[in-house]
Amino acid sequence: MSYTVHVLQNGFSTMQNEAMLANCSCTLIKGPTNIIVDTMTAWDRSIVEEGVASHGLNCDDIGYAIATHGHSDHLGNLNLFLKAKHIVGFTISYQHEFFIHPFETGEPYKIDENVEVLPTPGHTTADVSVVVRTQDMGTVVVAELHAELHSCHEDEYPGDPILQASELEPFEEDSNSEEVISSENDCVAPEPTSLRPSRKTAPSSRDQVRSLALKRLL
Repeated sequence: MSYTVHVLQNGFSTMQNEAMLANCSCTLIKGPTNIIVDTMTAWDRSIVEEGVASHGLNCDDIGYAIATHGHSDHLGNLNLFLKAKHIVGFTISYQHEFFIHPFETGEPYKIDENVEVLPTPGHTTADVSVVVRTQDMGTVVVAELHAELHSCHEDEYPGDPILQASELEPFEEDSNSEEVISSENDCVAPEPTSLRPSRKTAPSSRDQVRSLALKRLL
Protein backbone atom coordinates (compact mmCIF):
# COMPACT_ATOMS: atom_id res chain seq x y z
CA MET A 1 0.00 0.00 0.00
CA SER A 2 1.49 3.35 -1.05
CA TYR A 3 1.00 6.75 0.57
CA THR A 4 -1.54 9.40 -0.40
CA VAL A 5 -1.69 12.96 0.91
CA HIS A 6 -4.95 14.80 1.69
CA VAL A 7 -5.36 18.38 2.91
CA LEU A 8 -8.29 18.21 5.35
CA GLN A 9 -8.47 21.96 5.89
CA ASN A 10 -6.64 24.84 4.23
CA GLY A 11 -5.01 27.35 6.54
CA PHE A 12 -5.43 31.11 6.43
CA SER A 13 -3.94 34.27 7.91
CA THR A 14 -5.33 37.79 7.64
CA MET A 15 -5.43 41.00 9.63
CA GLN A 16 -8.90 42.29 10.55
CA ASN A 17 -9.79 45.15 12.88
CA GLU A 18 -6.32 45.24 14.44
CA ALA A 19 -6.47 41.51 15.20
CA MET A 20 -5.23 38.49 13.34
CA LEU A 21 -7.54 35.75 12.10
CA ALA A 22 -5.46 32.65 11.50
CA ASN A 23 -5.38 28.88 11.53
CA CYS A 24 -3.04 26.25 10.16
CA SER A 25 -3.72 23.72 7.44
CA CYS A 26 -4.41 20.16 8.56
CA THR A 27 -3.05 17.32 6.41
CA LEU A 28 -3.65 13.58 6.48
CA ILE A 29 -1.02 11.20 5.14
CA LYS A 30 -2.70 7.86 4.52
CA GLY A 31 -0.74 4.67 4.00
CA PRO A 32 1.13 1.91 5.83
CA THR A 33 1.53 4.32 8.75
CA ASN A 34 -1.27 6.89 8.94
CA ILE A 35 -0.07 10.36 9.90
CA ILE A 36 -1.86 13.60 10.79
CA VAL A 37 0.10 16.84 10.41
CA ASP A 38 -0.97 20.00 12.31
CA THR A 39 -4.22 19.46 14.20
CA MET A 40 -5.43 23.08 14.23
CA THR A 41 -6.86 24.78 17.35
CA ALA A 42 -8.75 23.16 20.22
CA TRP A 43 -11.97 24.65 18.78
CA ASP A 44 -11.54 22.65 15.57
CA ARG A 45 -12.03 19.17 16.97
CA SER A 46 -15.00 18.33 14.75
CA ILE A 47 -13.14 19.43 11.61
CA VAL A 48 -10.25 17.11 12.43
CA GLU A 49 -12.41 14.14 13.41
CA GLU A 50 -14.70 14.49 10.40
CA GLY A 51 -11.76 14.98 8.06
CA VAL A 52 -10.08 11.79 9.25
CA ALA A 53 -13.38 9.88 9.06
CA SER A 54 -13.97 11.08 5.49
CA HIS A 55 -10.98 8.97 4.48
CA GLY A 56 -12.22 5.83 6.20
CA LEU A 57 -10.15 6.20 9.38
CA ASN A 58 -10.68 7.07 13.00
CA CYS A 59 -8.32 8.76 15.42
CA ASP A 60 -7.06 5.44 16.78
CA ASP A 61 -5.82 4.50 13.29
CA ILE A 62 -3.23 7.31 13.32
CA GLY A 63 0.33 6.18 14.01
CA TYR A 64 1.96 9.63 14.19
CA ALA A 65 0.44 12.99 15.12
CA ILE A 66 2.83 15.75 14.09
CA ALA A 67 2.83 19.47 14.84
CA THR A 68 5.28 21.26 12.57
CA HIS A 69 6.01 23.61 15.48
CA GLY A 70 4.68 24.43 18.93
CA HIS A 71 2.16 27.21 18.26
CA SER A 72 -1.39 26.69 19.51
CA ASP A 73 -3.04 26.56 16.08
CA HIS A 74 -0.91 23.55 15.15
CA LEU A 75 -1.31 21.25 18.18
CA GLY A 76 -4.81 21.92 19.53
CA ASN A 77 -6.12 18.39 18.95
CA LEU A 78 -3.15 16.15 19.57
CA ASN A 79 -5.12 14.67 22.48
CA LEU A 80 -7.47 13.00 19.97
CA PHE A 81 -4.64 10.71 18.86
CA LEU A 82 -3.80 8.75 22.00
CA LYS A 83 -2.45 5.69 20.16
CA ALA A 84 -0.08 7.79 18.05
CA LYS A 85 3.47 8.83 18.70
CA HIS A 86 3.54 12.63 18.90
CA ILE A 87 6.11 14.89 17.26
CA VAL A 88 5.95 18.58 18.19
CA GLY A 89 8.76 20.44 16.47
CA PHE A 90 11.94 18.72 17.62
CA THR A 91 10.22 16.80 20.47
CA ILE A 92 9.14 13.17 20.02
CA SER A 93 7.02 11.50 22.70
CA TYR A 94 4.53 8.78 23.53
CA GLN A 95 2.66 9.06 26.82
CA HIS A 96 5.36 9.83 29.43
CA GLU A 97 8.26 8.65 27.31
CA PHE A 98 10.36 11.16 25.37
CA PHE A 99 12.69 9.97 22.62
CA ILE A 100 16.05 11.53 21.86
CA HIS A 101 16.66 12.43 18.23
CA PRO A 102 19.30 14.91 16.98
CA PHE A 103 17.06 17.17 14.88
CA GLU A 104 19.31 20.06 15.90
CA THR A 105 22.16 18.56 13.88
CA GLY A 106 19.99 18.42 10.75
CA GLU A 107 19.33 14.68 10.93
CA PRO A 108 15.90 13.60 9.60
CA TYR A 109 13.67 11.28 11.64
CA LYS A 110 12.76 8.28 9.50
CA ILE A 111 9.26 6.84 9.95
CA ASP A 112 9.77 4.31 7.15
CA GLU A 113 11.46 4.14 3.76
CA ASN A 114 8.89 6.53 2.26
CA VAL A 115 8.32 9.05 5.05
CA GLU A 116 10.72 11.16 7.05
CA VAL A 117 10.46 14.21 9.28
CA LEU A 118 12.98 16.87 8.32
CA PRO A 119 14.18 19.68 10.63
CA THR A 120 13.44 22.96 8.83
CA PRO A 121 13.85 25.88 11.27
CA GLY A 122 12.16 29.00 9.97
CA HIS A 123 8.89 30.14 11.52
CA THR A 124 10.39 28.94 14.82
CA THR A 125 13.77 27.48 15.73
CA ALA A 126 12.26 23.97 15.90
CA ASP A 127 10.10 23.72 12.78
CA VAL A 128 9.85 20.38 11.01
CA SER A 129 8.50 19.31 7.61
CA VAL A 130 7.27 15.88 6.51
CA VAL A 131 8.62 14.42 3.26
CA VAL A 132 6.41 11.72 1.69
CA ARG A 133 7.16 9.60 -1.36
CA THR A 134 3.86 8.78 -3.05
CA GLN A 135 3.02 6.73 -6.10
CA ASP A 136 0.55 9.17 -7.67
CA MET A 137 2.10 12.57 -6.84
CA GLY A 138 5.80 11.88 -6.53
CA THR A 139 7.60 13.42 -3.55
CA VAL A 140 5.35 15.65 -1.43
CA VAL A 141 6.58 18.00 1.30
CA VAL A 142 4.06 18.82 4.03
CA ALA A 143 5.47 22.02 5.46
CA GLU A 144 4.78 25.20 7.42
CA LEU A 145 5.30 27.79 4.69
CA HIS A 146 4.51 30.90 6.69
CA ALA A 147 5.56 34.37 5.55
CA GLU A 148 8.68 34.15 7.73
CA LEU A 149 10.01 31.48 5.39
CA HIS A 150 10.44 34.31 2.92
CA SER A 151 11.99 36.89 5.26
CA CYS A 152 8.77 38.69 6.17
CA HIS A 153 9.44 41.38 8.78
CA GLU A 154 7.26 42.63 11.59
CA ASP A 155 7.15 46.18 10.23
CA GLU A 156 5.04 44.93 7.33
CA TYR A 157 2.42 43.57 9.72
CA PRO A 158 2.53 45.73 12.87
CA GLY A 159 1.00 43.98 15.86
CA ASP A 160 0.96 40.60 14.14
CA PRO A 161 0.86 38.15 17.10
CA ILE A 162 2.21 35.24 15.07
CA LEU A 163 5.23 37.24 13.99
CA GLN A 164 5.75 38.40 17.57
CA ALA A 165 5.60 34.80 18.76
CA SER A 166 8.14 33.62 16.23
CA GLU A 167 11.39 32.65 17.92
CA LEU A 168 13.81 33.82 15.24
CA GLU A 169 14.92 37.46 15.19
CA PRO A 170 16.39 38.17 12.76
CA PHE A 171 15.10 35.40 10.52
CA GLU A 172 17.49 32.62 9.57
CA GLU A 173 17.00 29.44 7.59
CA ASP A 174 19.03 26.27 7.77
CA SER A 175 20.12 24.15 4.82
CA ASN A 176 17.11 21.85 5.08
CA SER A 177 14.70 24.81 4.88
CA GLU A 178 16.49 26.04 1.77
CA GLU A 179 16.38 22.54 0.28
CA VAL A 180 12.59 22.38 0.69
CA ILE A 181 12.36 25.59 -1.35
CA SER A 182 14.99 24.95 -3.98
CA SER A 183 14.88 21.18 -4.58
CA GLU A 184 12.74 19.57 -7.22
CA ASN A 185 10.07 18.11 -4.95
CA ASP A 186 6.91 17.35 -6.90
CA CYS A 187 4.56 19.14 -4.52
CA VAL A 188 4.40 21.20 -1.36
CA ALA A 189 1.28 20.75 0.76
CA PRO A 190 -0.61 22.85 1.54
CA GLU A 191 -0.26 25.18 -1.43
CA PRO A 192 1.86 28.15 -0.33
CA THR A 193 0.15 30.74 -2.51
CA SER A 194 -2.67 30.94 0.04
CA LEU A 195 -0.30 32.68 2.45
CA ARG A 196 -0.02 36.38 3.03
CA PRO A 197 2.07 38.17 0.41
CA SER A 198 5.25 39.84 1.58
CA ARG A 199 6.42 43.02 -0.09
CA LYS A 200 9.97 42.22 1.00
CA THR A 201 9.94 38.70 -0.38
CA ALA A 202 12.58 38.29 -3.05
CA PRO A 203 10.74 37.39 -6.28
CA SER A 204 13.14 34.53 -6.96
CA SER A 205 12.39 32.86 -3.60
CA ARG A 206 8.64 33.35 -3.94
CA ASP A 207 8.62 31.98 -7.47
CA GLN A 208 10.69 28.98 -6.40
CA VAL A 209 8.18 28.06 -3.71
CA ARG A 210 5.21 28.56 -6.02
CA SER A 211 6.87 26.42 -8.68
CA LEU A 212 6.93 23.52 -6.20
CA ALA A 213 3.15 23.64 -5.74
CA LEU A 214 2.49 21.77 -8.97
CA LYS A 215 -0.81 20.39 -7.81
CA ARG A 216 -3.47 21.59 -5.38
CA LEU A 217 -4.23 18.83 -2.88
CA LEU A 218 -7.96 18.61 -2.18
